[in-house]
Amino acid sequence: MRTPLINQTLPSFDELMELAQNNPDAFSQLKQDMCEEMILSASEEMQERLWAQQSHIDRVVSTCKNPNHANMVLMRELVSQMTKFQGVLDGDVIESDKQPLADVISLDEWR
Repeated sequence: MRTPLINQTLPSFDELMELAQNNPDAFSQLKQDMCEEMILSASEEMQERLWAQQSHIDRVVSTCKNPNHANMVLMRELVSQMTKFQGVLDGDVIESDKQPLADVISLDEWR
């Protein structure tokens, strides 16, 4: 069963900037609420992956020194993800995704 798409409306840029400057806690709460709403609107199969991605984004942003730094780091993350995605579409195997082959031996040989 498909989950219906939600239509979120962001406040204007000026309103968001004022909120971020004057009430950072409310700004963070707005961001968290909107992310949660969007993730919960996704299919159940995707929600776990989206929560993991959001957690990764939150960890990355938490190490940033200012909003400009956060934008640069997030852009780098996005480019990295898009490069991997393009590789998958092209059928390329990403070196870091290769798993070493295991030597399978019988239990009798092991003893």
